[in-house]
Amino acid sequence: MSACTIACVAEVQLPAPPRRVLIIRPSAIGDVIMASGIIPVLRAAWPRAHLAWLAEPMVAGLLSDNPRIDQIILWPKTEWRALWRARRFGELSRAIVTFRQTLRQASFDLVIDIQGLLKSGLLAWLTGAPIRLGLGSREGSQRFMSQVIRPPGGDRRIGSEYRHLLTALGLDQVGYAMDLVVSPATRKKARSTLRRMGGGRPYSVLAPFTTRPQKHWFEDRWHSLAVRMPEQVGGDVVILGGPGDTEEAGRIVRGLGPGVTNLAGACSLAESIALIQDAQLLVGVDTGLTHAGVAARIPTVALFGSTRPYLDTGYDGGRVLYNALACSPCRRKPTCGGLFTCMREHRVETVLQMARTLMAGGA
Repeated sequence: MSACTIACVAEVQLPAPPRRVLIIRPSAIGDVIMASGIIPVLRAAWPRAHLAWLAEPMVAGLLSDNPRIDQIILWPKTEWRALWRARRFGELSRAIVTFRQTLRQASFDLVIDIQGLLKSGLLAWLTGAPIRLGLGSREGSQRFMSQVIRPPGGDRRIGSEYRHLLTALGLDQVGYAMDLVVSPATRKKARSTLRRMGGGRPYSVLAPFTTRPQKHWFEDRWHSLAVRMPEQVGGDVVILGGPGDTEEAGRIVRGLGPGVTNLAGACSLAESIALIQDAQLLVGVDTGLTHAGVAARIPTVALFGSTRPYLDTGYDGGRVLYNALACSPCRRKPTCGGLFTCMREHRVETVLQMARTLMAGGA
């Protein structure tokens, strides 16, 4: 069944301004960052509404300090999965029932599923909300929606699907801007970690790590970039990533001296966002931290290949380098036999040239 066979609409007419709203976007980091732009628009449109977000714990740090969100509901997916694998089905059933009761007691009158997958559709259904809107719902999740909003086509802007959602709701999205808030305490801790690890300011951030190999650039090129950036761009270099990226980060910085600080795995997600907001420049692949650079509107060079989440960052300081091939974008199904030609065409000198241009305020 296609996503648009059940109450698929281009515009949504709500019977009244909602009192209690739940946004469902449990993961992933980059998608939550790009979707965060709906928060200030919904808050401005419905200033008295209770605004909640359902998220997995790993992304909660992106939302927890935002004063425009009243509540974060944590979905314990990891615990549910562990119970399933251990065949502890009774405990799993009780956990689901308890979570459903929590959602029902919140009495949401509007639920917006912006992930559009079966799992998020089921979570929307568990709320019992009378109005459940799905954004491009697929995988059967449209069966759990009151209405499905048609996804956009051909829009090059970052967050285009979320902008489209707001338009469908009749809300002004002209000034759409991602909304990442970091507490003073988190920023202080991030700066302290940077100093403790030997990093200085000003600095540029490298964000080399992501979830799929076809989205990666190559370790030798990251190494070469880190070597040349202090002289050609100025300032130090800071490498950011998660706990699972420490080994690869270690290989990238091997043999590099002072001026390059490896903080992969050393900072929380919120602390990494704080360091990005303090940075003079970011270079990264299609990963959440790169989108955070765009959100912060710092000079950002994004290297895309198998994926192309956007081409227009919305400001002159953010540029996408993307070499469209006949197979582009292949997304999760590369046909190049592991060559990743689209990413291989990104040259260190080209990246440095763009970084210098952006640092100089060029267009």
